[in-house]
Amino acid sequence: MSHVYYKCWYHIIWTTHKREPLLTKAVRIKLFSHIRKKALECGYYLDTINGVEDHVHCLFSLHPKFAISKVVKDIKGESSHWMNEEKQIPDNFKWKVGYSVYSLSEKEVNKVREYIFNQEEHHRSKSVIQDWEI
Repeated sequence: MSHVYYKCWYHIIWTTHKREPLLTKAVRIKLFSHIRKKALECGYYLDTINGVEDHVHCLFSLHPKFAISKVVKDIKGESSHWMNEEKQIPDNFKWKVGYSVYSLSEKEVNKVREYIFNQEEHHRSKSVIQDWEI
């Protein structure tokens, strides 16, 4: 077989160090644009990205050749470097070590996509962290 057919969807979440609320709306807009650019450069399909002041949600569809740990390392590592290089916040920026990742069936993609799109509303109405957030 010369081609690979795949539908590998992943919901990946990570937080700022100590869950500090450093990602203002203005910072998030620039950061998410930068992460999209980095994902594209690496050959990762980033379907959806959003978050709030202290964490980020991403919905990826990834070719099986990519290890999730490498994808997360690439995105988190480069984005924290960019945040500091571009001085997006006054102090040194870093992500919390670790992340959460969930594989999804094709049936779950739209529900998770909607959940990610509605992060601000979701966190405005709920103070308890969802089970799938770290």
